[in-house]
Amino acid sequence: MVPGCIGIGRATPRPGELRRTGRDGYTWARMSFLRHIRACNAHDLSRYRPFLVAGTPVGWVAEAFARRLAALGRPFEETDAGIALSPSLSGFGERTAAMADAVERLVRDRAVHKLRGELYPVLTRWGAEPLMAVDRAAVPYFGLKSFGLHVNGYVRRKDGLHLWVGRRSSDRGVAPGKLDNLVAGGQPLGLTLEENLVKEAREEADLPPELALRSVPVGAITYMMENERGLKPDTLFCFDLELEEGFVPRNTDGEVEAFTLWPVAEVAESVRTTDDWKFNVNLVVIDFLVRHGQLRPTDPDYLDIVTGLRR
Repeated sequence: MVPGCIGIGRATPRPGELRRTGRDGYTWARMSFLRHIRACNAHDLSRYRPFLVAGTPVGWVAEAFARRLAALGRPFEETDAGIALSPSLSGFGERTAAMADAVERLVRDRAVHKLRGELYPVLTRWGAEPLMAVDRAAVPYFGLKSFGLHVNGYVRRKDGLHLWVGRRSSDRGVAPGKLDNLVAGGQPLGLTLEENLVKEAREEADLPPELALRSVPVGAITYMMENERGLKPDTLFCFDLELEEGFVPRNTDGEVEAFTLWPVAEVAESVRTTDDWKFNVNLVVIDFLVRHGQLRPTDPDYLDIVTGLRR
């Protein structure tokens, strides 16, 4: 499957579709919510091999990257099942140290981007004991499960529901200048989801802990996206936070240029018709629109949307 492409080679678009021209000819993208869900789930597993730790599949590595790992040697071994971290490594600490050394070598060889200095747990599933930890920058190269949280900050005004929208700073390594949620962040090693919520809320929107903890958990979104680094099998834990009309968020870590309060109808139209939002934030906002009755079953894509948010 070609990432982000829906229907290639038709002579004319259907009503309501937008024509785009690319290297592969014509591609057609409907002006719809569903296109974002499809883009975040575009991948081809036939081009990947399983990555195993302690004999258990935990991720996916692209064929070219798998060959590089095999050539690198210890701590990686090529097996019939895929590419494995050496089974002679026992325990969290030993695996983490060996992986850190290998990833540093891969960075020096320019096979992996610059390290982020933030460790992510390597899990078979949410809630399991981590088998090891790895720098955040390496996670997509090994197709590891990653987790994060997103907070929809909203306000009920006399003229209707409004949503706080952040614009990401232009120096961000991912989606610079794109629109974002009030609060969002990856789930690092060593913090509970609640502790991470408090940390991210303070850094990104200057929310005091007592206000951040009023956020209501409303479910999770899952997707698997292919990009130039590898696979992203991600889970986003979603929260809703109702804020007083007089509250104004303030970024403290430089990741957000500005916050603006948008009428929810304008948010919906922007997501439906533009690519102005960070790729996975589209999904979080769509989920918010469904849950708050702003996106209704009268939309012909409704069932595909609600099921597609949880792959």
